[in-house]
Amino acid sequence: MNIRPFIWMLGLCLLGWNARAQDPIFSQFYAAPLQINPAFAGSSHAPRAGLAYRNQWTGFNNAYRTYAVFYEQTLERLNTGIGFNIESDDAGNGILRTLRASALFSYRLQLSDRAAVKIGAEAGVHQTALDWDRLVFPDQIDPIQGPVITTSELRPDQTNRSLLDLSAGLLVVSQRFWLGLGLKHLNTPDQGILFINDNLSGGLPLRYNVNGGMELPLGRSNKGGMSSFISPNFLFASQGPYRQVNAGAYLAIGPVFGGAWFRHTLANVDAAILLIGFRQDMFKLGFSYDLTISDLAARAGGTYEVTLGLFFDRGRKRPIDWNDCGKMFR
Repeated sequence: MNIRPFIWMLGLCLLGWNARAQDPIFSQFYAAPLQINPAFAGSSHAPRAGLAYRNQWTGFNNAYRTYAVFYEQTLERLNTGIGFNIESDDAGNGILRTLRASALFSYRLQLSDRAAVKIGAEAGVHQTALDWDRLVFPDQIDPIQGPVITTSELRPDQTNRSLLDLSAGLLVVSQRFWLGLGLKHLNTPDQGILFINDNLSGGLPLRYNVNGGMELPLGRSNKGGMSSFISPNFLFASQGPYRQVNAGAYLAIGPVFGGAWFRHTLANVDAAILLIGFRQDMFKLGFSYDLTISDLAARAGGTYEVTLGLFFDRGRKRPIDWNDCGKMFR
């Protein structure tokens, strides 16, 4: 008997319908910075855009897939940054889908010639949609024939919800380091479908991210203007009962970059993250693989991500800009 559809149904009950799911977070968070902190909007001197794709736990046959696209730029005369971010998350091979589309704004406060504080805000729509017709319930499973057609479960009146979602962030940047705090889902929108909950405390839990790092140069820029450096960095994320810490380093040698991180859930070591990529002109392509080392490794398999960044600097030569936050982000 194939019980996989039933497993998906059970998982959706626990994660989707009670609005207690954990947001997906890219392992290559530096390639999709608006996902973790709206203050990153306009954090580079030239406009940039990016695409990201994540396939989590490949052993479960497209169990969790996440897509993202973003654009952001700075408005130098106004000391501000603007951008948009769109994310789509598919769970259960598309049975439960979440779409987040938002606009972002940031304002820079100059502390000194070499340091600044950026304050960010984000407002958007959080939509959850359930494909009810693809669910299989216990009373549909025949011991011999497997899933059958009829069920006593009543189809809900509403299988999708769209709600306002608000976030904010703070980012400190200087010549060699950055430190940021992002607060997602400030209004804790209730994404539940079957059990509508008007109590905000029962909605999507507040997620806060703390990330930081430093940049250590390894040599002068080459003829193409690309420098070599190493960037130790970390990301801590907390949402409801879930915690995770990513700690490691990003290394760039001219046009080639790579890195390694460990992800820990505070209860156990979850995965080792390996990165390799290439930068040429305005294009930046990265590939990472999360090697699962927890108890899920035997069944879940690994996770991979592919990211594409576009940096529209048009070859302009500019003096050092302390608003330009870390080379690993571009």
